[in-house]
Amino acid sequence: MAPTVVYVHGNGNKPAETTLKRIWDEALFGGPAGDRSRMAYWADLRYPAPLPDHETDELAMAPGGEEGVADDELHPEELVVEAVMQAHAETLLETPVTAGGGVAEEAVPGAALDSWVRDMAYVADALVRGESETDEEAVPLPKAARVAIFRTLVKRTFTDVYAYFFGGSGEGMRERVRDALDAVHGPVVVVSHSLGTIIAYDVLRERSREVPLLVTAGSPLAVQEIQDLVTHPLRVPDGVTAWRNVCDARDLVALDKTIRPEYPPADRVRDFLVVNDSGNHHDIGDYLRTAPVHDAVAALLA
Repeated sequence: MAPTVVYVHGNGNKPAETTLKRIWDEALFGGPAGDRSRMAYWADLRYPAPLPDHETDELAMAPGGEEGVADDELHPEELVVEAVMQAHAETLLETPVTAGGGVAEEAVPGAALDSWVRDMAYVADALVRGESETDEEAVPLPKAARVAIFRTLVKRTFTDVYAYFFGGSGEGMRERVRDALDAVHGPVVVVSHSLGTIIAYDVLRERSREVPLLVTAGSPLAVQEIQDLVTHPLRVPDGVTAWRNVCDARDLVALDKTIRPEYPPADRVRDFLVVNDSGNHHDIGDYLRTAPVHDAVAALLA
């Protein structure tokens, strides 16, 4: 029996479920996949209304800049404070901020994530200024557009990840993934993105399920602060035959690129450094079109 593909989307608001599934189908298969794929959709748990059908999540990041943000500056320290305050405000927690702009240690349950959002902010600043440690060029967009895109990605990612672990949203998100998996009789290929990789991993670690392929794209599962919060001990979920992890070297969310050394057995895991030339280097469409993802899924569904 050919497996069914189950998608698990990442952070940020999304178009309606049927539209989002079509977008992923077109990127991965080149057209509608029908019953061959399903979307584990959880965006409605966090956002009151979906994006308009014609907008992707990345296009919703207005490239013209944000209110109160200088068009040509990123200001990493200010971005960290904004992201942390926004995340805690959504969960009705007050976060003391030190005079130097940092968040007081152990002030809130999510303090362990602070270094991750700080690293994201500084990498974003380096990319905007064209000073990234990678050999890749900066995004070919005006500086103001790059500032807006990367600021939005950092804040949105941190806010949704915080809500998953500390804001009471985690169980609802995991339940959507369980429901999508339970609706499939037979093997499943799980294709996940960003925060969705964390949700998929946690659900697959709960119980054994026949998964010939797990794909994680733009995943923070190699980030130490995330590993401290997910299911322990770290390992390939039971039932997963092969795990392919793909990321772009410029992806802010996937600051640590290699999952293989941290999740045994290593012979089931492969890390791929790919090119994602979307505006934020994190867009799922570009990841789904890469050979390590497309070819592996196509071979299983042939």
